[in-house]
Amino acid sequence: MTSPAERALPANSPGESREGDFGCTVMDLRKLMELRSGDAIDQIHAHYGGVANLCSRLKTNPVEGLSGNPADLERRKQVFGQNLIPPKKPKTFLELVWEALQDVTLIILEIAAIISLVLSFYRPPGEENEQCGLAVSTPEDEGEAEAGWIEGAAILFSVIIVVLVTAFNDWSKEKQFRGLQNRIEKEQKFSIIRNGHIIQLPVAEIVVGDIAQIKYGDLLPADGILIQGNDLKIDESSLTGESDHVKKSLERDPMLLSGTHVMEGSGRMVVTAVGVNSQTGIIFTLLGASEGEEQEKKKKAKTQDGVALEIQPLNSQEGMDNEEKEKKAAKLPKKEKSVLQGKLTRLAVQIGKAGLIMSAITVLILILYFVIDNFVIQRKPWLAECTPIYIQYFVKFFIIGVTVLVVAVPEGLPLAVTISLAYSVKKMMKDNNLVRHLDACETMGNATAICSDKTGTLTMNRMTVIQAYIGDTHYHQIPSPDVLVPKILDLVVNSISINSAYTSKILPPEKEGGLPRQVGNKTECALLGFVTDLKQDYHAVRSEVPEEKLYKVYTFNSVRKSMSTVVEKPGGYRMYSKGASEIILRKCNRILDKKGEAVPFKNKDRDEMVRTVIEPMASDGLRTICIAYRDFSDVEPPWDNENEILTELTCIAVVGIEDPVRPEVPEAIAKCKRAGITVRMVTGDNINTARAIATKCGILTPGDDFLCLEGKEFNRLIRNEKGEVEQEKLDKIWPKLRVLARSSPTDKHTLVKGIIDSTVGEQRQVVAVTGDGTNDGPALKKADVGFAMGIAGTDVAKEASDIILTDDNFTSIVKAVMWGRNVYDSISKFLQFQLTVNVVAVIVAFTGACITQDSPLKAVQMLWVNLIMDTFASLALATEPPTDALLRRRPYGRNKPLISRTMMKNILGHAVYQLAVIFALVFAGEKFFDIDSGRKAPLHSPPSQHYTIVFNTFVLMQLFNEINSRKIHGERNVFAGIFHNLIFCSVVVGTFVCQIFIVEFGGKPFSCTRLTLSQWFWCLFIGIGELLWGQVISTIPTQSLKFLKEAGHGTAKEEITKDAEGLDEIDHAEMELRRGQILWFRGLNRIQTQIKVVKAFHSSLHESIQKPKNQNSIHSFMTHPEFTLCEEGPRTPLLDEQEEENLEKFPKSGTRVLLLDGEVTPYANKNNNAVDCSQVQMGASLADSRLHSLETSV
Repeated sequence: MTSPAERALPANSPGESREGDFGCTVMDLRKLMELRSGDAIDQIHAHYGGVANLCSRLKTNPVEGLSGNPADLERRKQVFGQNLIPPKKPKTFLELVWEALQDVTLIILEIAAIISLVLSFYRPPGEENEQCGLAVSTPEDEGEAEAGWIEGAAILFSVIIVVLVTAFNDWSKEKQFRGLQNRIEKEQKFSIIRNGHIIQLPVAEIVVGDIAQIKYGDLLPADGILIQGNDLKIDESSLTGESDHVKKSLERDPMLLSGTHVMEGSGRMVVTAVGVNSQTGIIFTLLGASEGEEQEKKKKAKTQDGVALEIQPLNSQEGMDNEEKEKKAAKLPKKEKSVLQGKLTRLAVQIGKAGLIMSAITVLILILYFVIDNFVIQRKPWLAECTPIYIQYFVKFFIIGVTVLVVAVPEGLPLAVTISLAYSVKKMMKDNNLVRHLDACETMGNATAICSDKTGTLTMNRMTVIQAYIGDTHYHQIPSPDVLVPKILDLVVNSISINSAYTSKILPPEKEGGLPRQVGNKTECALLGFVTDLKQDYHAVRSEVPEEKLYKVYTFNSVRKSMSTVVEKPGGYRMYSKGASEIILRKCNRILDKKGEAVPFKNKDRDEMVRTVIEPMASDGLRTICIAYRDFSDVEPPWDNENEILTELTCIAVVGIEDPVRPEVPEAIAKCKRAGITVRMVTGDNINTARAIATKCGILTPGDDFLCLEGKEFNRLIRNEKGEVEQEKLDKIWPKLRVLARSSPTDKHTLVKGIIDSTVGEQRQVVAVTGDGTNDGPALKKADVGFAMGIAGTDVAKEASDIILTDDNFTSIVKAVMWGRNVYDSISKFLQFQLTVNVVAVIVAFTGACITQDSPLKAVQMLWVNLIMDTFASLALATEPPTDALLRRRPYGRNKPLISRTMMKNILGHAVYQLAVIFALVFAGEKFFDIDSGRKAPLHSPPSQHYTIVFNTFVLMQLFNEINSRKIHGERNVFAGIFHNLIFCSVVVGTFVCQIFIVEFGGKPFSCTRLTLSQWFWCLFIGIGELLWGQVISTIPTQSLKFLKEAGHGTAKEEITKDAEGLDEIDHAEMELRRGQILWFRGLNRIQTQIKVVKAFHSSLHESIQKPKNQNSIHSFMTHPEFTLCEEGPRTPLLDEQEEENLEKFPKSGTRVLLLDGEVTPYANKNNNAVDCSQVQMGASLADSRLHSLETSV
């Protein structure tokens, strides 16, 4: 395995042997990582002589880590590979051009243009010309007849322009996503020990041999073997499909795999496989970057050693079954569309259908009129030599029909959405919103409710102890150490220093005079700060009792709501505990008095203490934490029986921790209220603390009739006697609920789901949720928009979220609302503009063709209108910056139509003006301007001034209507803030300049001829009339126009459940919207396929799996750009009510709740963190239920 680079290294590099070789190869380690539990331990002992020996073979120190010597790190990368999976090659520009060419309307146009081109070169023999009737009337210039090819060529040229513009947009979009992806990757760091120091290292820098610190909430970035662990539980469902959390320990199962989640506990591991050699990497290699490349990969794999082994499962029977499953699964709905996409899709389909019907009728009428006029009325014979000329006519009619269709289909819509979203996402980065799923940006604009965490989001997450109750005395400031008895002081210091994660520490301030930096868990940092304020040193205690000496650790989780650490002492063991005061005090039967003696602590004493100490602290907005201990004799107690261990404690102290409200939060919440958004606080804290903070924030205002509930009470009110959640009961509570305290993650999920599914009130709710913990995952996934905290958030929370708040600040959510509403408005502006163009152009082309046998607007002119209206208008209107006015109106909600009645009034009003002008010009323009009429011109005749004026006026009216379209709520001042948007100004000016060039120099290809100055002024004058007409329209009150209908409705609730029927329509729409295809749809199919292959691969390894779980999270640092955009699993409506009903039918040993990904947990367990194998007995009994079949099929 030695490479030339290794041999070249100096032999005396620290920690290296002469050959520069490690004691094991990549393949040895890969084979080792494929083993589990007992087999793995046997192999480690038999082959390597234990974990410590393996570390020395990898030349690493289990305590100090690697030296960090660059030459050593480089060599490790060469021997064992880098910790990244090469991303899929981006689509080339040519591929994107090819994709844009797939658009149906463009293909029809190309065919028509080619036929037109070919036929224009055909000349029938001269003498028959007269007999062919209308075919050629004597042109003034023979050259004009020769120029028949120009129209076909011009159409082709226009198509090329449209295709290039689309491809360029797609390309820049993809580039932006890659930038976004890189940013997400760079932000992903992991705690690594190098040279004895814990550093935060970017995930891609991790090498084999590194010692990694792992803790609750981490997403493991590489494979490794446990060196030391405390109560470690891992969720391996993303790799194995097993939903039970796997306990990891040196004795039972030390193997840790990349892409799995740490659900509980902490520890250290030595990294043994990275990148493509890790378990996740092997699966990615198996999948190949895409289906097409899979074949090549298989060929290559057989030549590389060992890889072929991993590929075999694909060709096994499971692989075959899997392919069939994939075919079936491909028919499942891809993903619930975002609110806006749903509305746009439906609208585009409706318009497309209307356009198709109009164009078909146009072609039919033209052909019938021509045939009847020529062969019936004039009774001409059909001559063989005239056939090509007749065909030319038919092609011309066909082109007119296609032109009507081209103009009718608002192809600019997807483009406008994309531009608007991409622009907003870029700007939102500056406002500390890192958007992971594009559509979340626009959904946020519809948000009607925000369920927010308290700690770190509404508060500063800078905790400090400011009150304490020690030895029968309530201190309102921190006491000086001499006041306390040495015995009590000693217990306080030891209890806090030992019974907290050793990764939590307080560092000196970065700037002089600043506050000390808190690293790790903020509550623990507050307690360590308390030790420091008592003039004691927690470092000394920790160096006396290093982590290796801790006998047993019960880490904090949201079920226990406490943490305990056991240490050995002469004559037995001592356990230190800390946790929520009401929980720990319930387990205390003694308390230390003034002298430090343990005295009995009865129920009445506890109630007295709650009344006199804990409630006053909580009503000051303090979080109360109780510290206690218990001594055991030298007979080893049953450590696994937690209930027996965690009783008979002796209370040492109760401290009150303050977490001040962020100064900017009250104003942000006031803005939300003005904008019609309800903010609810969901916290694990005591109800009094929560109420105090909610009042400071402005969530609760004195005198309001609102509810503050605790989790227990909430559950009692919403569940029936069987323990099932009843929507009707929930509907009575949530509208008034403002604070939910002492809540579990399950409560949060229940509340969010209940609000989303509720149909009370005039509109359906759109819910945003913030979360930072692993346990918030289900609620973040269920919410319409999930916000994860960028600083305090765990990897699991970030992966379940749609937007990451890089500054953990509530005000950033308000910014997201503003941008979301802006996206919605931008698209409505574009729609108002585009639909006016469509209505006018379609009616003009249709009636013109039927009355004069020729469309007043030619195919190339229509394409120019389509191009400027599509691309440039979407660019101009989609980049309008947001204003504060957006926050002064109520949210639109789910079922508010895209096109309001005001917009419909504007569209129809402007269409009336434009049609009146154009028909007046077409039928009477030649008299007014005193020029030749352009009506009924023969084939290949030169362009007329008459029709040039019609075209010019049409374009100028659209240009001024673009300014009108900047306002959609009936505002009068359409110029407000126009100079803040440079793109808009430059697009309007640029389009005008192009129009001058086209008219003056466009000639035959654009069917234009030069106009005089006075004609130009008339055109301009009529165009400016649009602005004046806009003022007239806005004076008409919308209410008085009863006949106006809205369009572009959201999906009604009943329709969502009708899976199969709605599907065809959506797929049809996808085809219609193909040209500006929205990027994030592309990855979806591939992800689903990949997850299925992963499962097939694993099912071949673990055939005994009874109940696989559909959780498709593979470490995000390894994801390809498309993956990150759609990480959330397919949100099918199948996992909703019916599933819960199914579950309820089973006999219960306590209530069970179906969490988001189908994982069944006992209700008592309250979160998805600590599901012991014993607790989920239900897996097997469910194996034959619909749930099981659903999960395997998804």
